[in-house]
Amino acid sequence: MTIPEASPASATAPSAPALAAPTHSALADPGALGLAAFALTTFVLSMSNTGIVPSSAAVLGLALFYGGIAQVIAGIWEFRNHNTFGATAFTSFGAFWLAFWYLESTGGNIAAGASGMGTFLLAWAIFTVYMTVAAKKTNGSIFAVFVALSITFLLLAIGAFTGITAIHQLGGWFGILTALLAWYGSFAVVYNSTAGRAVLPVWPAK
Repeated sequence: MTIPEASPASATAPSAPALAAPTHSALADPGALGLAAFALTTFVLSMSNTGIVPSSAAVLGLALFYGGIAQVIAGIWEFRNHNTFGATAFTSFGAFWLAFWYLESTGGNIAAGASGMGTFLLAWAIFTVYMTVAAKKTNGSIFAVFVALSITFLLLAIGAFTGITAIHQLGGWFGILTALLAWYGSFAVVYNSTAGRAVLPVWPAK
């Protein structure tokens, strides 16, 4: 599924992105890859943020290669598909994971301190909130992902600023919810494309 942009045409024909039918584009739909890379990496980190997993070290390789590089590639494909929303979302969050990998790998998160990391997370929350507004014009599946992600970033930012573990852990639980919603979106794209028809709903905007 290519995440659709709002346009007069899409307003009158919400099925224009054609989840159900394979397209004749020279490129495969990058939406499934972008959502899957985001979901898996978010899930692993969020398991650590909740406290279920004691260390976040397992996410570093994913943050670099899957959440980072693979998602940036998906974003570049979306540029090729003339999809401003998908290109901005996937490339930006791919860059987020690359930045996360860098901070964790170099000790930059420690050097930045609570206020620095809180500001980092707050900035991403702001970006995610305005992307959530735009996501209302895509479909219900994508919109749900962005709502959950906005809450996740806000909670993690508050947790970083205040040092309150319970808020940080709550952000982790919302991160898990975000990952599950993104996985559903990815699965819907792959399954509907493979089946050649809309089997799993994504609730296109009207």
